[in-house]
Amino acid sequence: MKFKHTTGEKIFDVFLYIFLGLLAVLFIYPFWTVIAMSFNSATDTMRGGIILWPREFTLNNYRAVFKDNSIFQAYFITIARTVIGTIGHLLFTSALAYGLSKKHLMFRKTYFNLCIITMFFSGGMIPGVLNIFRLGLGNSFLVYVVPGLYSVYDMIIIKSFFNAMPQSLEESAKIDGANDLVIFFRIVLPNAKAVLATIGLATAVGQWNAWFDAYLYVDNPDLWPVQLLLQRVIASATSMSDAVAQNPNITAGSISPYSVQLATIIVAIGPIILIYPFFQKYFVKGMMIGAIKE
Repeated sequence: MKFKHTTGEKIFDVFLYIFLGLLAVLFIYPFWTVIAMSFNSATDTMRGGIILWPREFTLNNYRAVFKDNSIFQAYFITIARTVIGTIGHLLFTSALAYGLSKKHLMFRKTYFNLCIITMFFSGGMIPGVLNIFRLGLGNSFLVYVVPGLYSVYDMIIIKSFFNAMPQSLEESAKIDGANDLVIFFRIVLPNAKAVLATIGLATAVGQWNAWFDAYLYVDNPDLWPVQLLLQRVIASATSMSDAVAQNPNITAGSISPYSVQLATIIVAIGPIILIYPFFQKYFVKGMMIGAIKE
């Protein structure tokens, strides 16, 4: 059955589309300007007036960023920590959420209250740093993965989703002889794709953009993520002159610290933005967690 929209509803829809379109332009325009200026000559960028396209196209800004081959090692570390950290976070957090969603679990409320306490109280940064090194995680790739395996906030969200799932699914599986592990991996997790994709993308973005943990715990440059390496490139006062001196394709005055910063922004956030559209379809379902009950 088709519903006929009134004239007022049609007018409202038109204004709504116009408003959302202007809002989208407001968000996209600054990012597009950064892309245009990152491909523009530094001396020409200082003149201003770049709106949509670079006036003097150049790749020198990106040559300065990629002048050191260590950035490829840093990209490998960042991709590895993003993939492993995200998968580990989803598995560990969802496993605990699944256990706490069962009313027959002994001391369930005690476990849950202990988890809630950690959301409001912590030992602080210095005890945390000392704890990381005493556990042997300092200067190790595991320091990017182990501390982020679990999140109380994400556990509560996933637990709410598990509570909203029909209990008949698990009951029928147990009648067929399935144990808790089989039910968890073959029934519960496949039906929780919406919430897992939503939390997984947020975790992946956090892992990709993380640099402070590497700044605190890692001294080995071979284990630096790309965010920390690029931050060092920007902070180094001599990196611009070194890039010009070491690369004959870069002419003096064609790059500046500001132009390299713009290229660094694109290098740092570009890959994660390209991944975002593939998970967008799960967001609506993820935001409806717990809205439908059996």
